[in-house]
Amino acid sequence: MEKPTELIRGEIADYYLSEEGILFSYSKSIKRTVELIERNVVLVKEITGNKPVPLLIHLVNSPIPDKETQRFSKEKLPEIYSAMAMVSKPGLSAFIMKILFQFQKPPIPMQSFTDEQKALDWLKSLSVEQ
Repeated sequence: MEKPTELIRGEIADYYLSEEGILFSYSKSIKRTVELIERNVVLVKEITGNKPVPLLIHLVNSPIPDKETQRFSKEKLPEIYSAMAMVSKPGLSAFIMKILFQFQKPPIPMQSFTDEQKALDWLKSLSVEQ
């Protein structure tokens, strides 16, 4: 799927909510901070009507956030997302998963992909199961 032209612009990512209720996120290469994550959570809740939705995120290389930002991000995930499919070059999403969840399992279903269609199919399969 090509990147839509009508994106909702955010500080750490741009977003598109599909008719199917899947939120597409196009990450930006910026260092995440607690303040940026807080503002992003507010933006995502505005986009989704304050309801957790499946997320298909296109990852890019960005600086590793500090421990407090990592903790805060993990805490906020289930508030805004029901599942997360990460699309990136091989190895990038696995690296991010290792940083964020090396000692505990993710609070929502998460999977890494190098192909957007496979990521989309996985998210759709989860909604069928529920």
